[in-house]
Amino acid sequence: METIVVIPARYGSTRFPGKPLTRIEGKSLIERVWAIARVVPGVRRVLVATDDERIASHVRDLGGEAVLTSPDCANGSERVHEAIRKIGAATNTVVNLQGDAALMPPWVLGALVEEMRRDPSVRIATPAARLSKDQLERMAATKSQGIVSGTTVTFDRKGDAMYFSKAIIPFSRTPPEGPWSPVYQHIGVYAYTMEALEQYVSLEPGRLEAVEQLEQLRALEHGIPVRVVEVSLRGRTIWSVDNPQDVARCEEIIRSEGELA
Repeated sequence: METIVVIPARYGSTRFPGKPLTRIEGKSLIERVWAIARVVPGVRRVLVATDDERIASHVRDLGGEAVLTSPDCANGSERVHEAIRKIGAATNTVVNLQGDAALMPPWVLGALVEEMRRDPSVRIATPAARLSKDQLERMAATKSQGIVSGTTVTFDRKGDAMYFSKAIIPFSRTPPEGPWSPVYQHIGVYAYTMEALEQYVSLEPGRLEAVEQLEQLRALEHGIPVRVVEVSLRGRTIWSVDNPQDVARCEEIIRSEGELA
């Protein structure tokens, strides 16, 4: 049994066709994500799941492993599930690392793997980072302009998620004291047991998922606990490539903060 990181990478993005092959500081986006996954402690296998032979061929030229999946997959979770089934891997933990996560710190992924090993009762795990008072103020200012990016999460004493939202939760009646806020920002990467992943992809989308447009709410609405793992970004900036304008921002961060892998 092994821990596998699967990177879903679709060629036909509506906002950014061919996105996985775009160059960022001399390397393709998919190469950057693949290289990050390869240095995660406890991970022995990294697989790129794609709907396009151009991406698969590029990954193989890098020395990586790729599997072709159906273009009809509704989301990354379905693509990850199909890829695992196709290769017939015996795995107890699957990490779904989105193919646009060019600046995902490997220690964040490592924290998920470690939590899954530490507590065998955990079925799904996802990371969150506590916001400083200044970071919270910046997020609030951004959202006040109608920009919805940035998801927050609340969790119970055990660490299991209570709710995810595009709104800032919890609502604070008084300004936070000291440098830290009570708000945690969710980081969109997930570790699953194979059983939980199979159950998740079989479920109907939920009402709250449709309202917030957050896939992870499907698990909560169907009674599947999601463990929230608190992580530190160690001063790093996380940035995903959603559209062509994000490439320049990623390059700027890499030049300022250095390579992750």
